[in-house]
Amino acid sequence: MTATAASSPAAQLYIGLMSGTSLDGVDGVLADFSGLHPRVLGYQATPFEPALKQTLLALNTPADNELHRAALAANSLVRVYAQTIQALLASTHTSARDVRAIGAHGQTVRHQPGAFDGTGYTLQLNNPALLAELSGIDVVADFRSRDVAAAGQGAPLVPVFHQGIFGQTDHSVGVLNIGGIANLSVLHASGDVLGFDCGPGNALLDHWSQQHTGQAFDDNGAWGASGSVIEPLLQALLAEPFLLKAPPKSTGRDLFHPAWLTQQLNAYANAQAVDVQATLTELTARACINDVIRHAPEITELIVCGGGALNGFLMSRLQAGLPRVCVLSSVERGMPPLQVEAAAFAWLARQTVLGLPGNLPKVTGAQGARILGGIFKA
Repeated sequence: MTATAASSPAAQLYIGLMSGTSLDGVDGVLADFSGLHPRVLGYQATPFEPALKQTLLALNTPADNELHRAALAANSLVRVYAQTIQALLASTHTSARDVRAIGAHGQTVRHQPGAFDGTGYTLQLNNPALLAELSGIDVVADFRSRDVAAAGQGAPLVPVFHQGIFGQTDHSVGVLNIGGIANLSVLHASGDVLGFDCGPGNALLDHWSQQHTGQAFDDNGAWGASGSVIEPLLQALLAEPFLLKAPPKSTGRDLFHPAWLTQQLNAYANAQAVDVQATLTELTARACINDVIRHAPEITELIVCGGGALNGFLMSRLQAGLPRVCVLSSVERGMPPLQVEAAAFAWLARQTVLGLPGNLPKVTGAQGARILGGIFKA
């Protein structure tokens, strides 16, 4: 992209930032919304330093001095956001003044919609005021809480974006985002959209890989592919009530965390670590497969995005469980898998700036369409 293109009056430039439950870092895109479909002009991935990753992971569970630790972690996270933005602007020869707004989702550390008092909460670590100061660009943040306030799940928010870039008028399509958690969008040919979280994505796989191999993730699923599924363990894992719940539903590390896994493994103390990894891969695949069969039996194509699309073993297990469906990476439909969610939050920021709703009540269960997020002016 040239500087001339970036500064064109016709350009509608937004930045989307995503740091998901996989906790591997920040994905950022610069997107132009001036055409019929959004166009990604630049992409930047910035990994988390190990100390920040560990801090964010620890904040997913109760501990001492949480407020102080969370506030400082939010500041550190925003500095990674700012670094990502600077790299995006430099690589695309774009001036900050030409970007209308940044969509900064924040880092989800608790997600309890409807819990405790009937309203519950969802909490994303962020400091959008600091990001506006550091970037010189308007920031849109806190997307989920308005939907939760309207009795929704606050998630997933991306199905409506999936519909815009992947939906077809002649056949129904599924879009499966596999980050730390896996979520499915069902895009009917009629234009009707369904979406919900299926269960664990990479969160448990990455944890087990880090613990037993020292690697942050199972590269291409090769380690898991070398093991054998422990069928009784798989069936015990699949009995988790969330996996059987009807949508709308959403989840996170509040449920699928290391302590949950440890409890499930109590009866399998002698299991080989590689076989547990194979079983966890099958759990992720089977949870998604079961939801496709239950809620999207008519789809002929399943487009996979997120880090899970880069796990060849997981992709093969999805295809094996859905023999009548073409399982493919989103790159084959025009957008690389690590760019999709960041682009979705650029789109959500645009919706907020334009005063338009960003949620789909049928997806989240909210009482109605709502304008999501708050704007922090530069």
